[in-house]
Amino acid sequence: MKRLFGGILLAIGILIMTGSGLCSLAVIVMFVSEGGGEGPGMLMLPLIVGGLPFAIGFGLFYVGKRMLRREKVLDEDELRDRFG
Repeated sequence: MKRLFGGILLAIGILIMTGSGLCSLAVIVMFVSEGGGEGPGMLMLPLIVGGLPFAIGFGLFYVGKRMLRREKVLDEDELRDRFG
């Protein structure tokens, strides 16, 4: 059950990070293609607005990956106990 939940967290984290990154990239490309008349401070807007969802997605990814690894380590320890 832990592996299933870890895999779900991993997938959701990847999807959130991808969506947030692509959206931030699109906003930056639109800003640069329009000439950037508002000043360089506008380049920080996608980082501020898109940074929070990206951080949440990374957190879910990290926790999911950690849950999958922990399960694998427990399996290896169990095998060592049984077979030597």
